[in-house]
Amino acid sequence: MNTYIGIDLGGTNIRAAIVDERGHVHEVVKRDSKALEDAETIINNLVECIQELPNYEKALGIGLGVPGPVDVKEGCMLMATNIPALTKYPLKKVLEAKLSLPVFLDNDANVAGLAEALVGAGKGKDVVYYVTQSTGIGGALIVHGKIVSGRVGHAGEIGNLIIDLHRDHINHLNVGAIENEASGRALIRKGQSLIDPNIESAYEVFKLKDTHPQARQIIETMAFDMGTMFSYIAHIVDPDAFILGGGVTKSSDLYFETMINSYASKVHPPLANTPFIKAQLDEPGLIGAAMLPKSQGV
Repeated sequence: MNTYIGIDLGGTNIRAAIVDERGHVHEVVKRDSKALEDAETIINNLVECIQELPNYEKALGIGLGVPGPVDVKEGCMLMATNIPALTKYPLKKVLEAKLSLPVFLDNDANVAGLAEALVGAGKGKDVVYYVTQSTGIGGALIVHGKIVSGRVGHAGEIGNLIIDLHRDHINHLNVGAIENEASGRALIRKGQSLIDPNIESAYEVFKLKDTHPQARQIIETMAFDMGTMFSYIAHIVDPDAFILGGGVTKSSDLYFETMINSYASKVHPPLANTPFIKAQLDEPGLIGAAMLPKSQGV
């Protein structure tokens, strides 16, 4: 069976895995990413991590999931905030020269979406829109088993979509941006402001839903806003399914119904029954990265 190497490159750790074409993870190696070192140190560390994998050279290709926007054609990270030395560094070219294998990279939300579309909750569906609702909010459009990247690699990125202009100005994002209204970070901010300044996680807000009216209002507003966001996407993409992953969705039983009702009330009737499916995979980052070469015909 064909195998691929998937890399999850983050600001804290590198994880590398051998993954077969069915999406089964066989071996995993983990290292410190040395994210604040110079580019040569980071790359050498990454290469050594890959070479620790048994029979790595038998893999057909390597895929990397990385944080932030990516130029998939040039194979570089455009804004590597957590790994600054790799900003616009020719990652694809250098790794291919060192390892003699084809290399592909994309951002972490896109690779997670690819994994779910190919071997997870969206398997068998032609058009899948994946949303990760975690610390931030990200998205990925997968069509016929391939990530749609767009002209500069920003296709599917939804965090800055405006769902209500009459909200507070928070940061560099647009006023009313969905990431500032419905992400895990947003729930913490609102919880600290309206419930308790010592709240440290979105989970704490969810726990208070049945006993604290402000918590209930925060969650209901978040669900309403997510429904609005999905209505925008549906009218543009009309996917076979929406797939939701990320840490916030662990509490999805407390808001999914409100979110779906919000969505259905805002779309043309034929779109109202679009399926909303929870992500299924335990390792979408590693699996999706490994699927990058496969999705490109390697």
